[in-house]
Amino acid sequence: MSLPIDLPAISIPEIPLPIEIPEIIHPAIVHFAIAIPVVIFLLEIYNLAAKRRTISAFSLFLLIVVAVALFGAYLTGSVDGKAAWDMLSTDGQGDLKAHKLLGMYLVYASAFLVVLKLLIMAIRKTVGRILFILILGGFIAVTLFQGKEGGELVYKYGANIEKVADMSSDADDAKDELAEAEENLKELQTKYDALSAENNKADTADETPKEDENKAEEADSNETATPSEDVKKEESDSNETATPSEDVKKEESDSNETATPSEDVNSSTDTNSSN
Repeated sequence: MSLPIDLPAISIPEIPLPIEIPEIIHPAIVHFAIAIPVVIFLLEIYNLAAKRRTISAFSLFLLIVVAVALFGAYLTGSVDGKAAWDMLSTDGQGDLKAHKLLGMYLVYASAFLVVLKLLIMAIRKTVGRILFILILGGFIAVTLFQGKEGGELVYKYGANIEKVADMSSDADDAKDELAEAEENLKELQTKYDALSAENNKADTADETPKEDENKAEEADSNETATPSEDVKKEESDSNETATPSEDVKKEESDSNETATPSEDVNSSTDTNSSN
């Protein structure tokens, strides 16, 4: 709650009470403190024309009731404020502080109105009555503003509402559980990262011997493959050795040519026999 003006901090002396003030009485008392000044205002306007002392005395009595009601509202509001403080948000707590401060000012203002009413009744001047009505009107405006801000504390921030308190408690429990779950998740993530690092190291260690073995096998295969050149050389030598077959063929042809005179011998033999 932002007040129209910055009010200096004040306090009300604590008065020990013989009884303990219960909670949730503050709204009922505040309603009296807001409604009765309006009644006094109407009576004072009527008494400007009537000018009856009985009406003025009744107005004074009602002012005393207002002062007592506002002091009771302050006491009960302090009790309710303490009960609602923990479940309010930061903004709600700030508004509650401002609401309490303005309430203390209203308590002192109501006491001032009682004293001012006594002076006006002693003077019996119309101007004094008009001045009192104007001051009372300003007091009523502040009480209405205070009531509005008190309603916002309840309906906007959930002050002194049991369901809101339960929801706030559940929300706090959920936050605690969420924080615990996040811590567990961080621990699991740390363990997972450690296991992943170990597995990567193990895989690297296994791959290194395999690479060495592959390199050794490749070297052996290269060494084994080199004798093929000797095999090719032997084949070429065998081809060169095989070439004399042409000479053999030539000798055979020559022998065939040498053998042809047998035909002439046979023909001559035939001739002789015919003779």
